[in-house]
Amino acid sequence: MSQKPIYLDCHATTPMDERVFEAMKPYFCDRFGNPSSVHVYGWEAESAVKQARTIIADAINANPEEIIFTSGATEANNLAIKGVAEAYFSQGKHIITVTTEHRAVLDPCQYLASLGFEVTYLPVQSDGLIDLQQLSLAIREDTILVSVMAANNEIGVLQPLAEIGSICHEHQVLFHTDAAQAIAKIPLDVAKMQIDLMSLTAHKVYGPKGIGALYIRRRSPKVKIAAQLQGGGQEKGIRSGTLYPPQIVGFAKAVELGMGVMETESKYLLQLRGQLWSKLKSLPGIHLNGNLNQRLPGNLNLSIEGVDGAALLLGLQQTVALSSGSACSAASTAPSHVLTALGRNKKLAHASLRLGIGRFNTTEEIATVAQEVAATIEALRQANHWQPKEKRNEEISNPASAVSGKR
Repeated sequence: MSQKPIYLDCHATTPMDERVFEAMKPYFCDRFGNPSSVHVYGWEAESAVKQARTIIADAINANPEEIIFTSGATEANNLAIKGVAEAYFSQGKHIITVTTEHRAVLDPCQYLASLGFEVTYLPVQSDGLIDLQQLSLAIREDTILVSVMAANNEIGVLQPLAEIGSICHEHQVLFHTDAAQAIAKIPLDVAKMQIDLMSLTAHKVYGPKGIGALYIRRRSPKVKIAAQLQGGGQEKGIRSGTLYPPQIVGFAKAVELGMGVMETESKYLLQLRGQLWSKLKSLPGIHLNGNLNQRLPGNLNLSIEGVDGAALLLGLQQTVALSSGSACSAASTAPSHVLTALGRNKKLAHASLRLGIGRFNTTEEIATVAQEVAATIEALRQANHWQPKEKRNEEISNPASAVSGKR
């Protein structure tokens, strides 16, 4: 069996940490009870869920009762945005978000617009950050919600959450953030950052797929949410459905592990990213997408001149597993809406790589990736007869040098 390619797509999903799997195992067969059941099996499962809720709440400086479990960040985003819209529509029908948000935010906003809500989509600057003054000016008397993601899933850019939260609360507008890519990777504090709703997921932080959570502030102010699922009344009636203890325990364990190594892991990922970037930035026609410093430590997103994006991924697929954008829209032929929002033209947006470095990558792997990516780019450019802009300009101004250069 041939060796698998090096995995460098940690923004799509992360490999589960074996310690997470070990924590989950007892709750599949031995401690299998339904947390809603009023007997020893149910109490055992309920206790595990309660402990997990506390661990996740502590990670973002929330209270355990403010954590509502969902099937993932997509459901959490839908619950937050649609739930607020339904609960507060009598106070206003204006929502503000950002052009570079994940589809799990943009699509619910688009759905609400079809129902009569008005959505303002803030642009981003060339480095991917929003303009805080533009946000302030966009808030109106009928604005009920601002939704800005913590860490972008494509370019890794970290938005200034505390400043956004301050602006929102100054105008008495609720603030939601999609923190799927940020939990246990960067410090998050819902109190200090004045965040009212926060969407989370486990599989971006070395936990299981299919489990997430929504933080909902319960005081100062108490946020109202209209349930989007009706049924058994679980999760205070906000999200009905039988809870899944193995997934919940795994989520909590992943967060607990991440919080324990956040500082040292960030330094390690920054080292690996620096190693990769130092090699690739020396190539001509390489464009970094997003602010280099204000981004997730394991993220590098590049647009590359002189290559076809599909050919680039095809050329790398035997040695490196990565993507050109969001995993949720990988089958789309349209250029990344995030990169076009930064000002990249369609050709450059198509010819992009999202490199997601993770906990289990090594310096040796990064060296191999750098070599493979550089070699693949060079081979494709030779096939396309591509030359750097400086070289093309030189040949136009001095045709003789162009002739001699071909000999």
